[in-house]
Amino acid sequence: IIGAIMIGCMLFAIFVGFPISFTLIFLGLVFGYWGFGKLVFYLMTLQFNMIMTENTLAAVPLFIFMGVIMEKSKVAEDLLTSMAKLFGRIKSGLGLSVVIVGALLAASTGIVGATVIAMGLISLPAMLKRGYPQEISTGLICATGTLGQIIPPSIALVILGDVLSSAYQQSQLSLGNFAAKTISVGDLFIAAIVPGLMLVVAYAIYFVLFVKVSSEGQSQDQDDLEIPKLIRSLLPPFALIFIVLGSIISGIASPTEAAGIGALGAMLIAWSGGKLSGGVLKEATRQTAFITTMVFLILIGASIFSLVFRGLGGEEIINEIFNAIPGGLFSA
Repeated sequence: IIGAIMIGCMLFAIFVGFPISFTLIFLGLVFGYWGFGKLVFYLMTLQFNMIMTENTLAAVPLFIFMGVIMEKSKVAEDLLTSMAKLFGRIKSGLGLSVVIVGALLAASTGIVGATVIAMGLISLPAMLKRGYPQEISTGLICATGTLGQIIPPSIALVILGDVLSSAYQQSQLSLGNFAAKTISVGDLFIAAIVPGLMLVVAYAIYFVLFVKVSSEGQSQDQDDLEIPKLIRSLLPPFALIFIVLGSIISGIASPTEAAGIGALGAMLIAWSGGKLSGGVLKEATRQTAFITTMVFLILIGASIFSLVFRGLGGEEIINEIFNAIPGGLFSA
């Protein structure tokens, strides 16, 4: 019953607008003190120490820094401008450019906030100017912006990889398998590539069909397309994506090492374009610290909340709910 009350309080607090990180930490401490007394503070310290000393999570601030540098150096703006000119004669060309550039930014940043902000500031005024409805314009930008959650290198996949690895090992040990192969972040990256590309194709097809059926939007003149500029805009992000993902998938580098390479590569791209200054570096560092703090607060809060939730019997409630689903148990 206490576990069910915890879930209800959490949903209520989130729906009324409380920050999710502080909500999880507060509820974990309150219900933990109710169920375990002062022991909850010791358990909280152990969880905090375990998270902050996990080597895999060191990739999070590095990937965030890589994405922020790509945003601040105007790489997204150059990409969108060039792609819009490339598809200029097509009525849905600007929307297709948003989808493609959003996918490239997702693969080169790994964070949603930077992609959505960059795409919104750059592409939304242009789409509205071309006659696209506000609903489809903002919806397309938000949808492509969230590709950073699934297209590697995704910050969410890095965190999930760390959590799933521990959970998978515990489940295998409980089944008597003492030599189970762990689930790595690289495995998740490989598994997420095809679903990510399917989403990109689905967004593009939907937008093309919408424009064709509704007759909204306008084409633009393509005469001023500069092929060398297009190549200069596309080549650096593609090279960065290939190096970062290729090194992880091939096993040459760990996610943390690949993230360091990506951060350095993003700085080199910004420097080669003459857009890496002290001010840009300072702002990128500040924003990286802000986003990293937010991510780790949520991670710590979720860890404390789940620890108390399991300790108070909430896990049994979840098991009963899943076992009550029609169809019974299934084993592959």
